[in-house]
Amino acid sequence: MRSLSAFALSLSLMFGTFSTAVVAQDAKAGEGKAQLCIGCHGIAGYQASFPEIHKVPMISGQSAPYIVSALAAYKKGDRLHPTMRGIAVALSDQDMADLAAFYESQGKSVASVPAGPPKVAPSARVAELLKKANCASCHGENFTTPISPTYPKIAGQHPDYLYFALKSYFIEGNPKVGRKHAIMGSMVRQYTNADLKEMANYIGSLPGTLQTVPQSRFR
Repeated sequence: MRSLSAFALSLSLMFGTFSTAVVAQDAKAGEGKAQLCIGCHGIAGYQASFPEIHKVPMISGQSAPYIVSALAAYKKGDRLHPTMRGIAVALSDQDMADLAAFYESQGKSVASVPAGPPKVAPSARVAELLKKANCASCHGENFTTPISPTYPKIAGQHPDYLYFALKSYFIEGNPKVGRKHAIMGSMVRQYTNADLKEMANYIGSLPGTLQTVPQSRFR
C-alpha cells in the first residue's frame, strides 16, 4: 500500500495538483461553458501571438483528466500564461470537469491509432533524442496512448505548439511565461532548443486523435 501511495503521489507531482473532491462530469454542460474557449480552440489553424507565434493546441479528443490537470495548473500558477490564467482562475472544479468532458467527447468519432511503434520511424538522431528521456514510457509508443489519462496525447499535435510547450519548462523567474514541473523540467534540460524542435516536428507529424472542431460563432 505504501508503494502504491508513493506512485500516486509521484503522478500528482508530475502532472499538477488535483482537487481531492470527486466531481461528476457533464459534457453537455461543458459545451455551454465553452464560450471562452472556442475563440481560440474552436478555430482551425488559429495562432497565438504571445509570447511567440504558434498554433493554439488541439484539445478536442484530449483526455478529460489531463485537461483538468492543465487547467488546474494554470489556475494555481504552475503554468504561466496571462490569457489561460485569466480564464482558469474563474473556473470552479465543476467547470473544469464539465469542459474537460466536453472536449474529450469530441474525439469519440475519430478513429483510434494502432498500438505499437509508429509506422513512420524517426530518423536515427530523433530516435536517440526520444530515447534519452524515454518519452514513450509515459506517452506510449505511438504517442497517442499514454499510460495514464492524466498524461497528454501528443501525436499529431501542432509541432510549433509542442516546441513552445517544451521550451516553457526552461523558463524561470518570468511572471508571465513558463511551466513549473519538476519531472518535465529535468527532462527538457537535457536538450538544446534545436533538439526540442526536431522532436516536436517528428511527434507532430505522427497520426493522432486530436483535432480542432470548429464551433459556430452564433450560439
